[in-house]
Amino acid sequence: MAAAASVVVAVGTVSGLLTAGGGDEDTAGPRPEVSGSALYVPPLPARPSPTVTTTAPASPSPSPSRTTAKPSAPPAPKPSVQKRKAPEAPAPRTVLASLYRHPQSQVLDWVRANPGDPRRAVIESRIADQPAAVWFAQYDPGAITGRVRAVTSGAAAAGRVPVLVPYAVPDRDCGGASQGGAPDLAAYDGWIRNFAAGLGSGPVIVVLEPDSIALADCLSSGQRAARYASLARAGKALRAANPQAKVYFDAGHSGWHSAAKMAAALREAGAATSSDGIFTNVSNFHTTADEASYARRVLAALGGPSHLGAVVDTSRNGNGAPAPGEWCDPAGRALGRTPTTRTGEARIDAYLWIKLPGESDGCSGAAGEFSADYAYDLATG
Repeated sequence: MAAAASVVVAVGTVSGLLTAGGGDEDTAGPRPEVSGSALYVPPLPARPSPTVTTTAPASPSPSPSRTTAKPSAPPAPKPSVQKRKAPEAPAPRTVLASLYRHPQSQVLDWVRANPGDPRRAVIESRIADQPAAVWFAQYDPGAITGRVRAVTSGAAAAGRVPVLVPYAVPDRDCGGASQGGAPDLAAYDGWIRNFAAGLGSGPVIVVLEPDSIALADCLSSGQRAARYASLARAGKALRAANPQAKVYFDAGHSGWHSAAKMAAALREAGAATSSDGIFTNVSNFHTTADEASYARRVLAALGGPSHLGAVVDTSRNGNGAPAPGEWCDPAGRALGRTPTTRTGEARIDAYLWIKLPGESDGCSGAAGEFSADYAYDLATG
């Protein structure tokens, strides 16, 4: 499948984080220590829609009704039998506080450095003031706990909830432009445990390993099974380290795999028991409506607890997907819905800016660099 470059920036020069309802970010609290030079991550591809598509079934109602067959006559009374009380289902982990915006990002650097640029006000208000996820893409087992803790402690001091993206699974991107990650799964297991140790005790959202499940067809069946087992362990480790953490697993996007195929892979990866749901559309352009419908179909096929939900990357999907083959900073795109946990959609927990708008895919600027031209186009598209 042709790959496109949508670069993300790891902690070092980090992106901001979303705020519930959009625009009520708080930069109070300690600032994480970061290196002076920007640390770039190889391109995270935007996955184009396949050339042959399968018509998806009609999306279910956001609040499907449940019908119960009624007997034609009352059942005969049964003798009273004392039964052991069934264990209660685990309560859903809900995010009640506003979400944290990290105070450092490439777009904020640009805004501060260009006070007289005529595009500044638009870019600042529509992008820089809107939070986005912080990525951890470097395999750094000795430093990762501290890097994660720097973000989560800053969020806790501000009374906010951070959004984090661990991105270090072995064979990342199937050897493509974003290749890298831990040297093997044993090393990754240790890295993710160290990641989990930095989560703290407050609410946090974790977007676990974009493309790790949807882009696993390049692996052999044995390699896939091993990766899925590792992801299941990761989900359990993250949730055990912080009972308030919400962990979401990779579900691709609406123009890629069928809901049934994606759900089957998610089930193998333990998403029904080791996560709080799924994420879709990372670094991509598909509309929010399409993604919400697709996510509900995947969740329905996945099964598991009824409180499993989904988060959708809406950072660049305001005008929907470009024409097939256009993936590199495609023209005519626009910002999508601002980040919020108040979606008003059944089973859709949040709209997030996981990919920071304005960071180039490699055509409007160097891959991974913030491009003011591209950002302005998105902000006014």
